[in-house]
Amino acid sequence: MSFVLAVWRESEPIGRAVARERYSHAEGSMLKERFPDEDVSGGLIRIAADRVDEVSNAVFAFARDEGLVCYDPQRDLVHNREPLGAYTGIQLHSGDGMVVTDPDLGLIHDVLGTMSVQNPFVALVVYGRHFMQVSPGSAGDYELEFKEGGVIRATRLDDLTEVRACFLAYATGDRSFLGEHQWSAET
Repeated sequence: MSFVLAVWRESEPIGRAVARERYSHAEGSMLKERFPDEDVSGGLIRIAADRVDEVSNAVFAFARDEGLVCYDPQRDLVHNREPLGAYTGIQLHSGDGMVVTDPDLGLIHDVLGTMSVQNPFVALVVYGRHFMQVSPGSAGDYELEFKEGGVIRATRLDDLTEVRACFLAYATGDRSFLGEHQWSAET
């Protein structure tokens, strides 16, 4: 079993519908040079199951460095170059093994919609400074945690729209979400 990623150049950020449409038309001859041990052809890179985390994270970084869009058809997610959040080096982690450094805001929004039994959490992490993490709760709600300054704050939100608003505010350096919800704090 293999994992597939597609990369190509776009002049502006695109959504998942456009990425799906262009998926089979990706051009990526430069990938063969960067990843000579992988099966690369026509903008597609097929990754062996035992190397998915290692290689996909390298492909995401390569695509960003080269100004390319990267489409993950397994998760139906698009990694655009922009718009980015406020923190250089922020990492997006998902419970299904995805790690993306400097994710675009659209990707953050879309990944939150993939939470499930197979993907039980999503986190944004600025190592050594702060993080935000969410998991689906047992009552159909969401358990949201935010850590900063050695203090972990937790809240429950009923709606994914609220979760997305908190994550996007956090990613852009806006802490207004702290005043918009009731948080319990622990050190």
